Amino acid sequence: MTILKQIAEHLEKGNADDVAELTRKAIEQKTDLQTILNDGLIAGMTVVGRKFKQHEIFLPDVLMAARAMYAGMDILKPLMIEEGIPSLGKVVLGTVKGDLHDIGKNLVAIMLRGAGFDVIDLGKDVPPEKFLDEAEKSGASIIGMSALLTTTMPVMQHVIELARQRGLYGKVHFLVGGAPLSAEYAGKIGADAYCFDGISAVERAKNIMGVT
Repeated sequence: MTILKQIAEHLEKGNADDVAELTRKAIEQKTDLQTILNDGLIAGMTVVGRKFKQHEIFLPDVLMAARAMYAGMDILKPLMIEEGIPSLGKVVLGTVKGDLHDIGKNLVAIMLRGAGFDVIDLGKDVPPEKFLDEAEKSGASIIGMSALLTTTMPVMQHVIELARQRGLYGKVHFLVGGAPLSAEYAGKIGADAYCFDGISAVERAKNIMGVT
């Protein structure tokens, strides 16, 4: 088994110490940093996200895997900055006002950070104005919004309408996700894309930034 496969498998099991040790070992073996990130850490987290979506694992398993992901990231990130590996862009992320569900949003944050984006996580129950204020302040190109309730979905449209009023629409791109949403709904409210999981969020964000 390759060391990258070992990193992925230990991450899936939530073994943070093993992930950290293997990440250091891969670096000592001169493995490309981006390859460690993509084929080790992100590969493992991708499996975790898929299993959680299919109800094969539960929230504590996801949280342990996330802890293991950060154990590896904490070692990789300083080296990537040192090597001048650039950020893919800034993303302001949050669960909309009135909605306290943030598990999916947290997974998306992990995946985006792992893929190389700077993520400004506003948390949950975020007022519409705060999304836009933070995007303007940070110069973020993307706002990601999550909602798990049909009653809170309309807040996303409110944020986008507010962006039109402020002249930000088209300058800032909107990704939306959450169990009750669909691509049709995303198009209806003027969002740039619907993300059904963390993997698709990374793909959509890369498309927006013109990264292949």
